[in-house]
Amino acid sequence: MDSLIFSLNATVPVFAVIFISYLLKKHGFFPEAFTTAADKIVFKVFLPVMLFQDIAAGRIVENFNLKFFLFCSLSTTIYFLGIWAFAELLLKDKSMVGAFTQASFRGSMAVMGVAFIQNIYGNAGLAPLMIVAAVPLYNVYSVLVLTVRGQHPQDGRRFAWDIVKGILTNPLILGILAGLPFSLLEIEFPAVVNKTIGFFAAPATPLALMLIGAEFEGAKALQKVKPTLVASFIKLIALPVIFLPAAYLMGFRNQELVSILIMTGAPSTVTCYIMAKNMGGDAVLSSSIIVLTTALSALTMTAALYVMRCMGIV
Repeated sequence: MDSLIFSLNATVPVFAVIFISYLLKKHGFFPEAFTTAADKIVFKVFLPVMLFQDIAAGRIVENFNLKFFLFCSLSTTIYFLGIWAFAELLLKDKSMVGAFTQASFRGSMAVMGVAFIQNIYGNAGLAPLMIVAAVPLYNVYSVLVLTVRGQHPQDGRRFAWDIVKGILTNPLILGILAGLPFSLLEIEFPAVVNKTIGFFAAPATPLALMLIGAEFEGAKALQKVKPTLVASFIKLIALPVIFLPAAYLMGFRNQELVSILIMTGAPSTVTCYIMAKNMGGDAVLSSSIIVLTTALSALTMTAALYVMRCMGIV
Protein backbone atom coordinates (compact mmCIF):
# COMPACT_ATOMS: atom_id res chain seq x y z
CA MET A 1 0.00 0.00 0.00
CA ASP A 2 2.86 2.39 0.82
CA SER A 3 4.28 1.87 -2.67
CA LEU A 4 0.92 2.65 -4.27
CA ILE A 5 0.51 5.80 -2.17
CA PHE A 6 4.02 6.92 -3.10
CA SER A 7 3.28 6.40 -6.81
CA LEU A 8 -0.05 8.21 -6.64
CA ASN A 9 1.45 11.09 -4.69
CA ALA A 10 4.10 11.44 -7.39
CA THR A 11 1.78 11.38 -10.41
CA VAL A 12 -1.77 12.37 -9.41
CA PRO A 13 -1.02 16.04 -8.57
CA VAL A 14 0.73 16.48 -11.93
CA PHE A 15 -2.11 15.02 -13.97
CA ALA A 16 -4.77 16.61 -11.75
CA VAL A 17 -3.48 20.05 -12.73
CA ILE A 18 -3.58 19.03 -16.41
CA PHE A 19 -7.11 17.63 -16.15
CA ILE A 20 -8.51 20.57 -14.19
CA SER A 21 -6.96 22.98 -16.68
CA TYR A 22 -8.62 21.02 -19.49
CA LEU A 23 -11.99 21.45 -17.77
CA LEU A 24 -11.32 25.16 -17.23
CA LYS A 25 -10.55 25.53 -20.95
CA LYS A 26 -13.94 24.00 -21.74
CA HIS A 27 -15.53 26.75 -19.64
CA GLY A 28 -13.69 29.54 -21.42
CA PHE A 29 -10.90 30.25 -18.93
CA PHE A 30 -8.04 29.83 -21.42
CA PRO A 31 -8.59 31.88 -24.59
CA GLU A 32 -6.23 31.08 -27.44
CA ALA A 33 -4.48 34.45 -27.19
CA PHE A 34 -3.59 33.68 -23.57
CA THR A 35 -2.22 30.18 -24.23
CA THR A 36 -0.16 31.41 -27.19
CA ALA A 37 1.45 34.15 -25.09
CA ALA A 38 1.84 31.88 -22.06
CA ASP A 39 3.54 29.16 -24.15
CA LYS A 40 6.13 31.70 -25.22
CA ILE A 41 6.90 33.08 -21.76
CA VAL A 42 7.05 29.62 -20.14
CA PHE A 43 9.45 28.25 -22.74
CA LYS A 44 11.59 31.37 -23.15
CA VAL A 45 11.55 32.83 -19.62
CA PHE A 46 10.12 30.77 -16.74
CA LEU A 47 11.62 27.35 -17.51
CA PRO A 48 15.09 28.70 -18.40
CA VAL A 49 15.13 30.81 -15.22
CA MET A 50 14.09 27.80 -13.14
CA LEU A 51 16.87 25.67 -14.62
CA PHE A 52 19.33 28.55 -14.17
CA GLN A 53 18.34 28.77 -10.51
CA ASP A 54 18.76 25.03 -9.91
CA ILE A 55 22.14 24.91 -11.63
CA ALA A 56 23.46 28.13 -10.03
CA ALA A 57 22.40 27.04 -6.54
CA GLY A 58 23.90 23.57 -6.93
CA ARG A 59 27.51 22.47 -7.09
CA ILE A 60 27.78 21.02 -10.56
CA VAL A 61 31.31 19.64 -10.10
CA GLU A 62 30.34 17.83 -6.91
CA ASN A 63 27.03 16.56 -8.31
CA PHE A 64 28.11 15.81 -11.87
CA ASN A 65 27.58 12.15 -12.70
CA LEU A 66 29.52 11.21 -15.83
CA LYS A 67 28.11 7.69 -15.92
CA PHE A 68 24.55 9.02 -15.79
CA PHE A 69 25.33 11.69 -18.41
CA LEU A 70 26.80 9.16 -20.84
CA PHE A 71 23.93 6.72 -20.28
CA CYS A 72 21.38 9.41 -21.17
CA SER A 73 23.30 10.47 -24.28
CA LEU A 74 23.99 6.95 -25.57
CA SER A 75 20.48 5.71 -24.83
CA THR A 76 18.96 8.64 -26.72
CA THR A 77 21.15 7.86 -29.73
CA ILE A 78 20.38 4.13 -29.65
CA TYR A 79 16.63 4.41 -29.44
CA PHE A 80 16.48 7.22 -32.00
CA LEU A 81 18.31 5.09 -34.57
CA GLY A 82 16.26 2.00 -33.68
CA ILE A 83 12.91 3.82 -33.97
CA TRP A 84 13.89 5.42 -37.28
CA ALA A 85 14.88 2.05 -38.73
CA PHE A 86 11.61 0.53 -37.46
CA ALA A 87 9.58 3.40 -38.93
CA GLU A 88 11.15 2.87 -42.34
CA LEU A 89 10.02 -0.76 -42.26
CA LEU A 90 6.59 -0.11 -40.76
CA LEU A 91 5.32 2.86 -42.74
CA LYS A 92 4.58 2.61 -46.44
CA ASP A 93 3.89 6.33 -46.57
CA LYS A 94 7.41 7.69 -46.06
CA SER A 95 6.09 11.21 -45.43
CA MET A 96 5.04 9.98 -41.97
CA VAL A 97 8.46 8.60 -41.02
CA GLY A 98 9.88 11.88 -39.70
CA ALA A 99 6.93 12.75 -37.49
CA PHE A 100 6.54 9.16 -36.27
CA THR A 101 10.21 8.87 -35.34
CA GLN A 102 10.42 12.23 -33.61
CA ALA A 103 7.25 11.79 -31.54
CA SER A 104 8.29 8.25 -30.56
CA PHE A 105 11.68 9.20 -29.11
CA ARG A 106 11.32 12.84 -28.00
CA GLY A 107 9.72 13.20 -24.57
CA SER A 108 8.54 16.18 -22.53
CA MET A 109 11.48 16.23 -20.14
CA ALA A 110 11.59 19.95 -19.44
CA VAL A 111 7.92 20.20 -18.45
CA MET A 112 6.59 16.81 -17.37
CA GLY A 113 10.01 15.56 -16.31
CA VAL A 114 10.86 18.48 -14.07
CA ALA A 115 7.32 18.41 -12.64
CA PHE A 116 7.65 14.76 -11.61
CA ILE A 117 11.09 15.15 -10.06
CA GLN A 118 10.08 18.33 -8.21
CA ASN A 119 6.94 16.64 -6.92
CA ILE A 120 8.90 13.65 -5.58
CA TYR A 121 12.13 15.25 -4.38
CA GLY A 122 11.28 18.95 -3.91
CA ASN A 123 13.77 20.21 -6.51
CA ALA A 124 14.78 19.63 -10.12
CA GLY A 125 17.51 17.19 -9.03
CA LEU A 126 19.15 15.48 -11.96
CA ALA A 127 16.75 16.98 -14.51
CA PRO A 128 19.19 19.71 -15.65
CA LEU A 129 21.94 17.14 -16.22
CA MET A 130 19.49 14.92 -18.11
CA ILE A 131 18.41 17.89 -20.22
CA VAL A 132 22.01 18.80 -21.07
CA ALA A 133 22.71 15.19 -22.03
CA ALA A 134 19.61 14.62 -24.18
CA VAL A 135 18.02 17.87 -25.40
CA PRO A 136 20.88 18.90 -27.77
CA LEU A 137 20.65 15.41 -29.28
CA TYR A 138 16.87 15.78 -29.52
CA ASN A 139 17.41 18.87 -31.65
CA VAL A 140 20.07 17.28 -33.84
CA TYR A 141 18.16 14.04 -34.42
CA SER A 142 14.80 15.75 -34.97
CA VAL A 143 16.23 18.08 -37.58
CA LEU A 144 18.02 15.13 -39.19
CA VAL A 145 15.00 12.86 -39.60
CA LEU A 146 12.62 15.67 -40.56
CA THR A 147 15.09 16.95 -43.15
CA VAL A 148 15.65 13.53 -44.69
CA ARG A 149 11.94 12.59 -44.65
CA GLY A 150 10.31 16.03 -44.80
CA GLN A 151 8.48 17.51 -47.76
CA HIS A 152 10.70 20.59 -47.88
CA PRO A 153 14.20 19.51 -48.94
CA GLN A 154 17.13 21.57 -47.62
CA ASP A 155 20.67 21.90 -48.87
CA GLY A 156 23.56 20.70 -46.76
CA ARG A 157 24.59 24.11 -45.43
CA ARG A 158 21.02 25.01 -44.41
CA PHE A 159 20.66 21.59 -42.78
CA ALA A 160 23.83 22.01 -40.72
CA TRP A 161 22.86 25.56 -39.73
CA ASP A 162 19.41 24.43 -38.56
CA ILE A 163 21.04 21.91 -36.22
CA VAL A 164 23.53 24.41 -34.80
CA LYS A 165 20.90 27.14 -34.48
CA GLY A 166 18.46 24.79 -32.78
CA ILE A 167 21.02 24.02 -30.07
CA LEU A 168 22.50 27.50 -29.62
CA THR A 169 19.13 29.22 -29.40
CA ASN A 170 17.35 26.65 -27.21
CA PRO A 171 16.25 28.66 -24.13
CA LEU A 172 16.54 25.62 -21.83
CA ILE A 173 20.14 24.97 -22.83
CA LEU A 174 20.93 28.69 -22.49
CA GLY A 175 19.42 28.76 -18.99
CA ILE A 176 21.52 25.80 -17.90
CA LEU A 177 24.73 27.18 -19.44
CA ALA A 178 24.13 30.58 -17.84
CA GLY A 179 23.95 28.94 -14.41
CA LEU A 180 27.20 26.98 -14.81
CA PRO A 181 29.66 29.81 -13.98
CA PHE A 182 27.76 30.64 -10.77
CA SER A 183 27.81 26.97 -9.79
CA LEU A 184 31.48 26.41 -10.62
CA LEU A 185 32.61 29.58 -8.85
CA GLU A 186 30.23 28.91 -5.93
CA ILE A 187 28.77 32.41 -6.20
CA GLU A 188 25.87 33.06 -3.84
CA PHE A 189 23.29 35.66 -4.76
CA PRO A 190 22.11 38.30 -2.27
CA ALA A 191 18.69 37.56 -0.80
CA VAL A 192 16.99 40.21 -2.91
CA VAL A 193 18.38 38.67 -6.12
CA ASN A 194 17.45 35.16 -4.98
CA LYS A 195 13.87 36.19 -4.30
CA THR A 196 13.58 37.97 -7.65
CA ILE A 197 14.86 34.93 -9.52
CA GLY A 198 12.53 32.76 -7.46
CA PHE A 199 9.49 34.77 -8.48
CA PHE A 200 10.28 34.10 -12.15
CA ALA A 201 11.12 30.44 -11.56
CA ALA A 202 8.12 29.55 -9.41
CA PRO A 203 5.41 29.75 -12.14
CA ALA A 204 7.34 27.54 -14.57
CA THR A 205 6.09 24.07 -13.62
CA PRO A 206 2.46 24.81 -12.63
CA LEU A 207 1.84 27.11 -15.59
CA ALA A 208 3.44 24.66 -18.03
CA LEU A 209 1.19 21.86 -16.75
CA MET A 210 -1.87 24.11 -16.98
CA LEU A 211 -1.03 24.88 -20.60
CA ILE A 212 -0.80 21.18 -21.43
CA GLY A 213 -4.35 20.78 -20.14
CA ALA A 214 -5.60 23.95 -21.79
CA GLU A 215 -4.23 22.91 -25.19
CA PHE A 216 -5.32 19.26 -24.97
CA GLU A 217 -7.49 18.28 -27.97
CA GLY A 218 -8.72 14.73 -27.50
CA ALA A 219 -10.29 14.40 -30.94
CA LYS A 220 -6.86 14.57 -32.56
CA ALA A 221 -5.93 11.22 -31.03
CA LEU A 222 -8.49 9.56 -33.30
CA GLN A 223 -6.62 10.56 -36.45
CA LYS A 224 -4.18 8.13 -38.11
CA VAL A 225 -4.95 5.58 -35.42
CA LYS A 226 -2.54 2.74 -36.30
CA PRO A 227 0.74 4.72 -36.38
CA THR A 228 -0.45 6.76 -33.40
CA LEU A 229 -1.03 3.62 -31.32
CA VAL A 230 2.30 2.08 -32.34
CA ALA A 231 4.26 5.27 -31.60
CA SER A 232 2.48 5.68 -28.25
CA PHE A 233 3.34 2.10 -27.29
CA ILE A 234 6.99 2.72 -28.14
CA LYS A 235 7.12 6.02 -26.24
CA LEU A 236 5.31 4.97 -23.07
CA ILE A 237 6.02 1.26 -22.73
CA ALA A 238 8.71 -0.17 -25.01
CA LEU A 239 11.46 2.35 -24.22
CA PRO A 240 11.09 2.14 -20.40
CA VAL A 241 10.82 -1.67 -20.55
CA ILE A 242 14.08 -1.87 -22.49
CA PHE A 243 16.18 0.88 -20.90
CA LEU A 244 15.12 0.84 -17.24
CA PRO A 245 16.38 -2.72 -16.65
CA ALA A 246 19.61 -1.76 -18.42
CA ALA A 247 19.94 1.27 -16.12
CA TYR A 248 19.26 -0.90 -13.08
CA LEU A 249 21.92 -3.43 -14.09
CA MET A 250 24.39 -0.55 -14.48
CA GLY A 251 23.81 0.40 -10.87
CA PHE A 252 21.46 3.38 -11.15
CA ARG A 253 19.00 3.84 -8.28
CA ASN A 254 16.51 6.31 -6.78
CA GLN A 255 16.56 9.74 -8.46
CA GLU A 256 18.74 8.44 -11.28
CA LEU A 257 16.17 5.77 -12.16
CA VAL A 258 13.27 8.22 -11.89
CA SER A 259 15.11 10.56 -14.27
CA ILE A 260 15.73 7.74 -16.74
CA LEU A 261 12.06 6.73 -16.50
CA ILE A 262 11.13 10.29 -17.44
CA MET A 263 13.66 10.40 -20.27
CA THR A 264 12.32 7.20 -21.81
CA GLY A 265 8.67 7.18 -20.74
CA ALA A 266 7.47 10.79 -20.60
CA PRO A 267 4.77 11.71 -23.17
CA SER A 268 5.75 13.27 -26.47
CA THR A 269 6.46 16.98 -26.31
CA VAL A 270 4.53 19.68 -28.17
CA THR A 271 7.84 20.67 -29.77
CA CYS A 272 7.33 17.63 -32.03
CA TYR A 273 4.24 19.24 -33.55
CA ILE A 274 5.92 22.62 -33.99
CA MET A 275 8.98 21.15 -35.70
CA ALA A 276 6.99 18.77 -37.91
CA LYS A 277 4.69 21.58 -39.02
CA ASN A 278 7.58 23.88 -39.90
CA MET A 279 9.81 21.30 -41.57
CA GLY A 280 7.36 19.55 -43.86
CA GLY A 281 6.60 16.61 -41.57
CA ASP A 282 3.23 15.10 -40.77
CA ALA A 283 1.80 17.58 -38.25
CA VAL A 284 -1.48 15.69 -37.88
CA LEU A 285 0.30 12.49 -36.87
CA SER A 286 2.51 14.44 -34.46
CA SER A 287 -0.46 16.03 -32.71
CA SER A 288 -2.25 12.65 -32.49
CA ILE A 289 0.75 11.03 -30.79
CA ILE A 290 1.20 13.96 -28.40
CA VAL A 291 -2.45 13.82 -27.33
CA LEU A 292 -2.58 10.05 -26.82
CA THR A 293 0.75 9.78 -24.99
CA THR A 294 -0.22 12.66 -22.70
CA ALA A 295 -3.53 10.98 -21.84
CA LEU A 296 -2.09 7.50 -21.27
CA SER A 297 1.07 8.55 -19.45
CA ALA A 298 -0.97 9.08 -16.27
CA LEU A 299 -1.39 5.30 -16.16
CA THR A 300 1.99 4.19 -17.46
CA MET A 301 4.09 6.55 -15.32
CA THR A 302 2.15 5.63 -12.17
CA ALA A 303 2.50 1.92 -12.93
CA ALA A 304 6.24 2.23 -13.58
CA LEU A 305 6.83 4.15 -10.35
CA TYR A 306 4.73 1.63 -8.43
CA VAL A 307 6.76 -1.32 -9.75
CA MET A 308 10.07 0.38 -8.99
CA ARG A 309 8.87 1.37 -5.53
CA CYS A 310 7.79 -2.21 -4.80
CA MET A 311 11.26 -3.36 -5.83
CA GLY A 312 12.80 -0.85 -3.44
CA ILE A 313 14.91 0.86 -6.07
CA VAL A 314 13.35 4.35 -5.85
